[in-house]
Amino acid sequence: MALQVLVFIVHVISLVRGQVSYSIPEEMPKGSVVGNIAQDLGLDLKRLKSGNGRIYTGDSATYIELNKERGVLLVKERIDREAICKQITPCALHLQIILEDPIELYSVNVEITDINDNAPVFKTNEMKFEIIESLLIGARFDLERAIDNDVGVNGLQSYLLNPTDNFALKSSGKSSKNVEMVLQKSLDREKQPQIALTLSAMDGGDPQMTGTMQILITVLDANDNAPICSQSLYKASVEENSPKGTVLATVRASDADEGLHGLIQYSIANAVDGASELFEINDHNGVLSVSGNIDFEIMHAYEFDVRVTDHGGHSDTCKVIIDIIDNNDNKPVINIMSKSKEISENSKLGTVIAAINVQDADSGDNGNIRCSLLDADLPFTLRSESNSFFSLVTDNEIDRERQSEYNVTVLCSDEGVPSLSSSVTLSLMISDVNDNAPEFEKSAYEAAIVENNKPGLSIFAVKATDADWKQNARISYMLEDSMINGVSVSSFVSVSADSGVIHAVRSFDFEQLKDFNFRVKAQDGGSPPLSSNVSVKIIIQDQNDNAPQILYPVKTSGSLVTELVPRSADVGYLVTKVVAVDVDSGQNAWLSYKLQKGTDRALFDVGAQNGEIRTIRQVTDKDAVKQKLAVVVEDNGQPPRSATVNVNVALADSFPEVLSEFTDFTHKEYNDNLTFYLVMALAVVSFLFIVSIIAILSVKCYRWRREQMFYKSNGNLPVIPYYPPLYADTVGTGTLQHVYNYEVCRTTDSRKSDQKYGRSCSQSIISLDPAGTLPHAQKGVASADFDEQVRKP
Repeated sequence: MALQVLVFIVHVISLVRGQVSYSIPEEMPKGSVVGNIAQDLGLDLKRLKSGNGRIYTGDSATYIELNKERGVLLVKERIDREAICKQITPCALHLQIILEDPIELYSVNVEITDINDNAPVFKTNEMKFEIIESLLIGARFDLERAIDNDVGVNGLQSYLLNPTDNFALKSSGKSSKNVEMVLQKSLDREKQPQIALTLSAMDGGDPQMTGTMQILITVLDANDNAPICSQSLYKASVEENSPKGTVLATVRASDADEGLHGLIQYSIANAVDGASELFEINDHNGVLSVSGNIDFEIMHAYEFDVRVTDHGGHSDTCKVIIDIIDNNDNKPVINIMSKSKEISENSKLGTVIAAINVQDADSGDNGNIRCSLLDADLPFTLRSESNSFFSLVTDNEIDRERQSEYNVTVLCSDEGVPSLSSSVTLSLMISDVNDNAPEFEKSAYEAAIVENNKPGLSIFAVKATDADWKQNARISYMLEDSMINGVSVSSFVSVSADSGVIHAVRSFDFEQLKDFNFRVKAQDGGSPPLSSNVSVKIIIQDQNDNAPQILYPVKTSGSLVTELVPRSADVGYLVTKVVAVDVDSGQNAWLSYKLQKGTDRALFDVGAQNGEIRTIRQVTDKDAVKQKLAVVVEDNGQPPRSATVNVNVALADSFPEVLSEFTDFTHKEYNDNLTFYLVMALAVVSFLFIVSIIAILSVKCYRWRREQMFYKSNGNLPVIPYYPPLYADTVGTGTLQHVYNYEVCRTTDSRKSDQKYGRSCSQSIISLDPAGTLPHAQKGVASADFDEQVRKP
């Protein structure tokens, strides 16, 4: 560990576009600091937290983790350089730092330096040689090469053979580190039939590490010719995924000996990186072929030795290099690094929706990737950030009302032949913005209601729609404040906030109001809310609720005007005309007249349309002087309403004749009414007299009891306000009038009199005498009855 701390070097190099590089030794303990990424990238710690900073490594194992609290990179897992990169140098981890809201990418390269953690190792624990004793000095024997997974100075550096009585070591080259054993002293089977040697392999680390292998030599009788390879180097190439048995090359060797000593065997030696599992050689003819699954993405080339050996123990080696040709056998792999689930419809152009990483394990054109959107009509586009990173961004306006959800398919293809591709579909929801005001179904509304309706009656409903969603589309209806004949519109109608149903607040009278206009506003629930309004017209339809009113003849004080018809009147003589009106409208105001009854129905007739009363025959002396007609005026409503008027007609050539006849007629007509009024008046006066007696007795009793209580309590009674007996409300704020006027009308006949309840003094002053010149009590004008109208000559 002390050596690791000394060797630990952190080297930070700022690269363009937010790239940094670090260098650390392998086998650092978990939690060791790799580098201060926040400081090196110029990032704020708050940005790391709010942006949910994390490390993206694709499908690779994660050896480095990000501490967002400190802004540093830490060792997460044990890093073994040999497991990651094998013999490849330099060895580096490629990371991506991802931040969201907005999405940002930073590239980080962490170079892993080697430490001396692997000792040289021989593939076999021992090697056996059979060497003929006649072998000449200088004969060479190829030994098993040691394997050291470390690189550089920590890798394999030298070999040591012990003892060195008969053999010495000779290296064939520092780069390959092959080792040969050379015979430097002749062998004597009789003296030493078996020789045991120890081969040690040493690396250059500190402390130095070694590996050993035993060499057992059996001394044979003479075989003085060794096999010789026809070529020192064989090269071949093969496509990845080639089937087993594919022939790569044929290694050839020759031996000058004959017989058993001239037979040669071929074998693969010094194979690393699993070459012995991928290739095989026929031990008799030297044909080299494929025996396993070759993958270019694992290894681009293989290098190993072929050893040729005769039966006398002589051998020779030649090098074989197999180059692997890449095939387009890997589809692009699409990884979604970050994605927004929802985007607002008012997002700006260029808003990043997703960050995508695409990897292709192939090389060359087979590994060149092109990505595009399957549907080019979408309001999105792919923006290339680097060779393998893409961003999905908006490039057009988005309207949720046109489309609320998008399925965006990203298609990535390589440039191999044939091209391989893969795709991924991203689902994206569009969130609503309150950008649509409510719209009414009509530009203006008009409805009718029959007068005399009940308050609260539903007239009709307005309807508005909003293209937005949820709360932004929730519509409330309200009346816009306005005045109708000086009165607020809310006194006439109301509108339901939820349904838009318009109700009548009051009962309408067509004779007072024919129609009225107001405006209804529809407002959505957005923030800020949007609204629109519409004009509404309510038409009041007439109802036959008014009976005809008789304007002529006028009945005053219980008396009717008498029409005088001379006895010499011709047929069609205009007696009088009944004039009536109806405040309704339309057919409800169309009036018709007819004679209901009369003293002599054969003498008079009434015009159905104009109400003219005319004679329909010649007046004779036999006709009665007094003629009483009842005329009915009827409107055309459903149901019809009517009014009746009585018309007195006198058939006479002189006025005195008329007066004598109608005096008795008038008295009889009003006898019954006068008797009824007198009885009612007597009852009322009696009732008032009794009430007054009771009130006076009550006041007397109250005062007597108060005096008794005062004497008993020595004057400690609560103060009760006292008002004078004649106290009156002179201010005029009470509910009763102060002064009451009476108009007394008397006729020449004492049996006919009329008493009318008049207006108060204050009302008279305001309405009749603004200058204040009249007295407080106003006298009524006596009206003349029929006797006064017909005066004696």
